[in-house]
Amino acid sequence: METVNANPGRRAALAAAIAGELRRQAEHGTTRVDVEALTEAVEAVLSAAPLFAEGKRPEQLNATNDD
Repeated sequence: METVNANPGRRAALAAAIAGELRRQAEHGTTRVDVEALTEAVEAVLSAAPLFAEGKRPEQLNATNDD
């Protein structure tokens, strides 16, 4: 399956969240993946504020903020 990675920062954050949760579960000796905990880790990343603030759109610019 081929995908286009339009947001590498988001993808890296998701991968880190999944890896971190799986590592935590392994350290606690779980024998099966806790899917609910994994889902919570992913949701936390998805609901977090973006790493970079979005800039202004052209229609939001005026003489005082167009730089």
